[in-house]
Amino acid sequence: MKRRASLSRPTVHDIAREAGVSLATVDRVLNARPGVREKTIAKVHAAVERLGYVRDTYAANLARQRQYRFVFILPEGPSQFAQTIKSALQEAYASHIADRTLLKVVRVPQQDPHAIVAALQSLNVDRLDGIALMVPETPQVRDAVSRLKDAGLAVVTLVSDLPNSRRDYFIGVNSVAAGRTAALLMGRFVRSGGEILVVTNSMRSRDSLERRLGFDDVMSRDFSDLVVLPSIEAYDDPARMERVITEVASGRERLVGIYSMGSGNSTLLAALRRSGRLGELIVIAHELTPTTRQALLENEIAAVIAQNVGHLVRSALRVLRNICDDLPIFEAQERVRIEIVLRENLP
Repeated sequence: MKRRASLSRPTVHDIAREAGVSLATVDRVLNARPGVREKTIAKVHAAVERLGYVRDTYAANLARQRQYRFVFILPEGPSQFAQTIKSALQEAYASHIADRTLLKVVRVPQQDPHAIVAALQSLNVDRLDGIALMVPETPQVRDAVSRLKDAGLAVVTLVSDLPNSRRDYFIGVNSVAAGRTAALLMGRFVRSGGEILVVTNSMRSRDSLERRLGFDDVMSRDFSDLVVLPSIEAYDDPARMERVITEVASGRERLVGIYSMGSGNSTLLAALRRSGRLGELIVIAHELTPTTRQALLENEIAAVIAQNVGHLVRSALRVLRNICDDLPIFEAQERVRIEIVLRENLP
């Protein structure tokens, strides 16, 4: 009778039988401990290759009480989106996804690259395994990332990438595609020609820069009757945002839409309400926060381009651990999708 092939994964017991050695020897070889002859090491590795053994890093780390120590660098100030990330981290910390993981959140001023670098330099890298960064791209920050990599840390970026740095991985949506999506929605929602105001916190943030590129590409190609105005930067200054919005709302009669690429939506919406023009303008924003959620419910915002913050945080933790353990990253699992949130499909 023909024996049915086993569908179970090979274990260390299988390796020991295949290589003709003890379990203790297999353990020493897999954990690179001394005291094993080169010939025996080669036999064990050959058995691993033949059997297709994939090490259970979770179990191995649990057995040796491995702890991961990660820091998340997030923008300080009244950013509701940064707060949603922090809340998602707290939820992850209470679940199995953060088992054996020590998490710390450090808030930094987004508009001060020297303060960001000072915060990174103050970290005790000898007591860290990895870091997740949500910061603007500047030469000073890129240099700081290089120093973190030289210290042996895993480095990932969140939401806004640092593609010209030595970071290991980016976690977030494709910002060019997100900007193109916003343009398509804006063009379809606006029913006549006019002007579109684009506002953001800072164009030094890679996500805002790429969103604007994608937005302009679609608007110029498919909606040439709409004039997209130069980007307005608020620089984390609510008074500046309010002043600009008030001036534009009162002085540009042909204004038909506003594309908000970054944070500051509370001030933006408050200024538009006072101007009396909020109901007549098509407003499209990014990220689902308490402010944008309420604005959707009240029909003040037409659409929000969002990304699942829980997925963002869980992905960051998985990727940081895999980098630390020198394991492959499963791209399909870590890909964060662009979500279009309307009043009628609010989660």
